[in-house]
Amino acid sequence: MKRNGNYSVKLKTIVETHDLHPLHLSKDYDSALLTTADINRPAMQLTGFYNYFDPKRLQIMGRVESTYLDTLTSEERRAAFERFMQYDIAGLVICHSVPAFPECIEMAEKYDRNVFITHEDTSELQADVITSLRKHLAPRLTTHGVLVEVYGEGLLLIGDSGIGKSETALELIKRGHRLIADDAVEVKRISRDTLVGCAPELIRYYMELRGIGVINVRHLYGMGAVKPETNIDLVVSMEPWEDGKAYDRLGLTNETASFLGVSLPQVTIPVRPGRNLAVIMELAAMNNRQKKMGYNAAEALTAEHDRAIDLGLL
Repeated sequence: MKRNGNYSVKLKTIVETHDLHPLHLSKDYDSALLTTADINRPAMQLTGFYNYFDPKRLQIMGRVESTYLDTLTSEERRAAFERFMQYDIAGLVICHSVPAFPECIEMAEKYDRNVFITHEDTSELQADVITSLRKHLAPRLTTHGVLVEVYGEGLLLIGDSGIGKSETALELIKRGHRLIADDAVEVKRISRDTLVGCAPELIRYYMELRGIGVINVRHLYGMGAVKPETNIDLVVSMEPWEDGKAYDRLGLTNETASFLGVSLPQVTIPVRPGRNLAVIMELAAMNNRQKKMGYNAAEALTAEHDRAIDLGLL
């Protein structure tokens, strides 16, 4: 398991994703990077308060800022925007399609700053941009395993090399499920309790099968057999069957696996010749979904058993 470093995203990517229209672009716009998932409403800065101001954040201006600036004279607005644009801001976005003040464009040209406009509501844009930035800048690591989507559940198959992870994934693909990543899985934490997995760009949709070699799943099985990314809902640990080892037969033991500080449910599947692992993975996916919906078959059976004992039926 390899922990990756800090990430960045091009400002241009965020602009295109959210359909922001440029009013002025800096000379380095094509290469400008965003390195923080936070944004800033510059109301306090436009009044002259710059303590605890982070210019690296994307600046989003709404009706509050525009209404305040409208109360100023042209010279006061020019001074306010000059103070603001002197900082190396990542970019300024004006919401609600409010016409940009001439003084704003004047200072953007003077200091070579990026200014955009959008018809979006300020709160909606803030939420959308933060979601995008958290996804692009999410903490991440790369782990050995296979990630498949089975009945809408993201299953991360882990285990030693040669245990049969790729072969199991291939059988699942033949049964109509989808491959996300084989061999190396990039895991991102996009929120406090949500992990998303994808394949590194170089090996996306490729699989390695011993004795066959490398195949491209998308080309062999079509677009319906692959998916760029998916949430990780369940970790399936595959290990060689050991005679005499006590395996959980009821499902009352709650195993967990932790990635990037997020705890995920885990099941351990012993592997031996003759076991239909694809069917077991389908069952694990459906059972995990059922548990999330509030029903646990093992707990229901135990409750029925205890009830029968209380009634003297056993």
